[in-house]
Amino acid sequence: RLGLERADTAEKALTVIVDLLEKYGQGGNCMESHMVFTYHNSFLIADRKEAWVLETSGKYWAAEKVEGGVRNISNQLSITTKIDREHPELKEYAKSKGWWDGEKEFDFAATYSYVNTARMTTSRGRYCEGYKLLNKHKGSITSEIMMEILRDKESGINMEGGFMTTGSMVSVLPQQPNLPCIHFFTGTPDPVR
Repeated sequence: RLGLERADTAEKALTVIVDLLEKYGQGGNCMESHMVFTYHNSFLIADRKEAWVLETSGKYWAAEKVEGGVRNISNQLSITTKIDREHPELKEYAKSKGWWDGEKEFDFAATYSYVNTARMTTSRGRYCEGYKLLNKHKGSITSEIMMEILRDKESGINMEGGFMTTGSMVSVLPQQPNLPCIHFFTGTPDPVR
């Protein structure tokens, strides 16, 4: 929200978020129950001209500029070796923890999580299923198709059970500045409705 409030481009919003992250860190319980459950956050940040994926681990972060095609995030780190901006101490911290030897190519997702990045887009899970659904419609994604994808329960995109998806958002951002941006939000706790 602060990125939206304080920036007029996607890249400036990215800067707002990472500056706040580096200064204040992140945290807070993700559930209303007494069980403590926290995680690191990922963001899709877009304006009419460009889009970024920002992924975090504590105060450390990596950002990838989306150059084309489709891109998704979902409950795991997905930025691998294409890192366009990063926390200034990202690699040094990983070396100090013994997570990266400083010799092989740096892979953010593999270094800062347990993700097998070679299998990320083939093993069943929300990220993989979202990747498949987006690629199925690559080049012809409309707001209606995007809503259909976000409603999909079989893939796990729209979660049920102990953890539930409580909202979804679809934005149409025309590149022509004279056309309005349109944002669709779910009005109920379940995106199927």
